[in-house]
Amino acid sequence: MTRVSILGGSGYGGGELLRILLSHPHVTVSQVTSRGLAGKSVGRAHPNLRGHTGLKFSDPGDLQPCDLLFLAMPHGKASGSWDDLEPLAERFIDLSADFRLDDAESYARFYGTHPRPDVNSTFTYGLAEVNRDAIRGASRVATGGCNATVSILALLPFFEQGLVHLDRTVIDVKVGSSEGGADPNEGSHHPVRSGTVRPYRPTGHRHTAEIEMILGRHGAARVHLSVTAIEMVRGAAALAHIFLKETLTERDIWGILRARYDDEPFVRIVSERTGVYRFPEPKLLAGTNYCDIGFELDANSERLVVVAAIDNLVKGSAGQAVQAMNLMMGWDETAGLGFPGLHPI
Repeated sequence: MTRVSILGGSGYGGGELLRILLSHPHVTVSQVTSRGLAGKSVGRAHPNLRGHTGLKFSDPGDLQPCDLLFLAMPHGKASGSWDDLEPLAERFIDLSADFRLDDAESYARFYGTHPRPDVNSTFTYGLAEVNRDAIRGASRVATGGCNATVSILALLPFFEQGLVHLDRTVIDVKVGSSEGGADPNEGSHHPVRSGTVRPYRPTGHRHTAEIEMILGRHGAARVHLSVTAIEMVRGAAALAHIFLKETLTERDIWGILRARYDDEPFVRIVSERTGVYRFPEPKLLAGTNYCDIGFELDANSERLVVVAAIDNLVKGSAGQAVQAMNLMMGWDETAGLGFPGLHPI
């Protein structure tokens, strides 16, 4: 069995990672760290895991070497302590934004000067659907951000085919409160957030750089991203407006999506044309590693509206990391990720 550990395991992403790994057929979880909960059962932070494991949180300073180390810390922590982390494992998967951008200029625009560009260049972008072959040969992987993941998967087939006006893409992502993390803040306080539809990043969202990095492989893409917080705990739902360079029918669109994703184990095309679930719905994806994609073609213009949904904590974070691990280790890509979701919920 492969020994894995989680550095930063008390947050929502770390909790999802632990939940998935505890049932994974090929790994043993050696340690899960939390500075504030060291010595306490992991169930103190993740009550859904009560009785499922006897693991207790370790202090980060007591972390021992392992085969693969997951880094589930806030932005800046992994890059800031890399010299201490590097001797601890042969392989790393980082769930933060520290190493996911390959362009120093874009990183500086959204995050500031990168503290370790020498290390950044050694990481591979971890979204399997766009980087599978590179992940297979990698020892260091940085997973994609949740808003970027749902947006990239929605739009990639049309950019790959050269069908899109590159400067006119508009994406509106609705997100749940878990995207803000486990530590409460003024905006996540229940009386403040409840019942709101809050555009918290109408422009300038950091994940714009990541979306443009991937879509830009197929032309100089310019993306206009807005992110809105709604009253939902899990989920990210993208409504993406692209403008086509040629006239396409609905049948054409279905063909493009199926040609791109039919062999992808965690992308599902929603093809129903009637009913309340005719478009992707993030509630149905809670706990799953799926991305559901649908669309509607505007009969009055060249606009195509692509709708996509994920669980931001799974396909947008922990599940994506486990999928990357499976590829890195040469295992079945779907190992540990078979949960199909619940209905009704």
